[in-house]
Amino acid sequence: MQDQPARDSARLTGCGVLIIRPAGLGEELAQRVREEGGCAIVFPAIVVLPPTRPRHLEALIDRLHTFDWGVFVSPTAVREGLRAVQARRAWPAQPRMAAIGRGTAAALHGLGFDNLTAPEAPGDTEALLALPVFQDVAGQNIVVFRGEGGREKLARSLAERGARVEYAECYRRARPEADVSHLLERWRAGSIQAVCAASRESLANLRDMLGQVAAEMLWATPVFVPHPRVANAARELGCARAIVVTGGDAATLEALAAFFAKV
Repeated sequence: MQDQPARDSARLTGCGVLIIRPAGLGEELAQRVREEGGCAIVFPAIVVLPPTRPRHLEALIDRLHTFDWGVFVSPTAVREGLRAVQARRAWPAQPRMAAIGRGTAAALHGLGFDNLTAPEAPGDTEALLALPVFQDVAGQNIVVFRGEGGREKLARSLAERGARVEYAECYRRARPEADVSHLLERWRAGSIQAVCAASRESLANLRDMLGQVAAEMLWATPVFVPHPRVANAARELGCARAIVVTGGDAATLEALAAFFAKV
């Protein structure tokens, strides 16, 4: 958890923003919040662990050059997938790289991979599947870097178009063992006014960690999420207000500032 005092002259002065993204993926947004005078609380509600089948992943990486496309589904998939690749080899000239959304593409760019394919914002599985290069994939070999489990739509749709699809499951997600008492104190003091979450799982984990009674404070707090699918899931969990923001951390900061300007 990190925290800094607010500045009096900025747009988020006095505003507490809880960021529950996985470790390593919330710090940039937290810094932006602090630069605007806000109080950023970084509390990852998902822990990323090694995959349960590392040998399978290693064997796939050893024949990475036999694939036509390598598709990354999230920034975490980029970080963990390329860490696994680079432990065994350099990324070969083939396969071509593709990213599902802007955040995933930014993660690849940040690691020096600039020649990649990605849909325009907001970017999701459906947007990637709509790209012209993925219309005629019959006979192509495609590897999808992802965590264990998750949606099957991407692989199923590509297979229906004639591609051979394999998963490079390079991590697994779990609920962390962490003390939430400091979060409860902040909520009771009225110093958490917004939550930024990347997935349904992170919200469900935080709910379970808080307990049924305390979770009511979570659901009464506006939640900022990156996709309508996550917003719908948040509402199903009990969230009273889920706000969809596309365009990455800069857009999230603007949405937070606009929200608090009206409060």
